[in-house]
Amino acid sequence: MGSGMAGRLLSANFPLVVYNRDPEKAAPFASAGAFVGSSPGEAASRADIIISMLADDIASRDVWLGEQGALAGAAAGSVLIESSTVTVAWVLELAAAAAQSKCQFLDAPVTGTKPHAASGELLFLVGGPAAALERARPVFSVLGRDVIHLGPNGSGARLKLINNFVCGVQAASFAEAAAMIDRGGLDFDKASSVLTGGAPGSPLVKTISARSATGNSDVNFALRLMAKDLEYAKEEAERSGLRLETAASALAVLKRAIAKGYGDEDLSAVIKAVRHD
Repeated sequence: MGSGMAGRLLSANFPLVVYNRDPEKAAPFASAGAFVGSSPGEAASRADIIISMLADDIASRDVWLGEQGALAGAAAGSVLIESSTVTVAWVLELAAAAAQSKCQFLDAPVTGTKPHAASGELLFLVGGPAAALERARPVFSVLGRDVIHLGPNGSGARLKLINNFVCGVQAASFAEAAAMIDRGGLDFDKASSVLTGGAPGSPLVKTISARSATGNSDVNFALRLMAKDLEYAKEEAERSGLRLETAASALAVLKRAIAKGYGDEDLSAVIKAVRHD
């Protein structure tokens, strides 16, 4: 996702500094005209709008607040943007740390996958001050098809967890439906076409069904990351006194798939994992 976003900014002639914990992933951007920072702090020191796209709270905390972290390198007045899918609690902690450093902060996770990032078709779900959003809007306009300002810090992170919780439930339920089709002796192609072409056929269901049918092995969104997002969503709901029953069930389905070795495969692999139970 981050690579696609960086490529979009370069194509729009933004001066760009990149950092990746795996130097090999950052190297191609040097030949394309970007400066490759040796640390998050060095990269941040050369930019006034700083965006992170990482896997989880642990990675985000390390890049922002770890040794030679981005926050330490950011100049006062910089706009810091966390586009990772992380917990609301961590976003609020990071927002407070940014304020102490006299920086503006937006939580701006996205909907979409790697192809959407590369083509500038992401949807940004933004929490934070309107003034910071206006400063970042030219960047968002290159990276995404739209920006929705949802309220104060934490709002974007919260809706992203809700969004992915619903997606995870859909994926798990379609995988179980696929197994039920098999066990019932129905023609799989005919039955799945009814589901994807009717009321259950959300964009996500259509996508994972098509990818499973063609055996596409490219990873648009790793199965293990969806499991992580469901964990985060359950925890956030529990802080509000809610129990997400469907999220808990979907998470159990994904965890079984991970235990079978499908964690690093695309989310659509959950269909294969359940059908082969």
